[in-house]
Amino acid sequence: MATQKKTAEVDYSMQEKILALYELQKIDSKIDGINKVKGELPLEVQDLEDEVAGMKTRIDNINAEIEELNSLTKQRRREVDQAKIQIANYKEQQNNVRNNREYDAITKEIEYQELEIELAEKRLKEYSVAIKGKKAQLEEVNTLVAGRMADLEAKRTELEGIEAETAPQVAQYEEDAQRAKEKIDERLLVAYERIRRNVRNGLAVVTVKRDACGGCFNRIPPQRQVEIRQGKKIIICEYCGRILVDDPEQAEA
Repeated sequence: MATQKKTAEVDYSMQEKILALYELQKIDSKIDGINKVKGELPLEVQDLEDEVAGMKTRIDNINAEIEELNSLTKQRRREVDQAKIQIANYKEQQNNVRNNREYDAITKEIEYQELEIELAEKRLKEYSVAIKGKKAQLEEVNTLVAGRMADLEAKRTELEGIEAETAPQVAQYEEDAQRAKEKIDERLLVAYERIRRNVRNGLAVVTVKRDACGGCFNRIPPQRQVEIRQGKKIIICEYCGRILVDDPEQAEA
């Protein structure tokens, strides 16, 4: 909305708009050059951050599993202690039975409690093995996290160094770009940004060099070149779709 208001206040000629587009392209190319210095660092930092976050979630899950196994271990130990108390009580009762039937019934109860102890102790061994395995996993993941964190900190430091060094330049370029945009219609800006996204090197506006398009190097007919030099309308390369402009520096020379 701000751009539309600016262009409405000042009626810039088409030639001025084309020159502004060319200036904007030069500024954006400089910003692209700075971003190229960063290379894959921003993506690498993001990937490492995602990987570390995933590993920390895995650590939380393993710790939760260990906690659950410890809880089950305590529960089974309580069951063993209770069963032993029950056996001691039953054995005491055996001393006061009145007949064989009561004795046999109490004996069966003792056998049942002994089976419960045997089963609980089997489970305790399984829990112990599982806890040992989970702790080994935890140690392995913690080692991996430490390594990834070291890589992440190194890449973050490198990226922050580049950003700190180039921040004043980028701020100035963005200011210059905003001034250029104030002379360009919203429709042209949208077309410019679309072309930039669709071409490999981000060049949406190119000059004619040696009778050829500066983007795809296909020959431009003489009549088309005359129209480009006149700057009365936007001329698009019929081969690559880039906006063609006359080189202002060459024209001055």
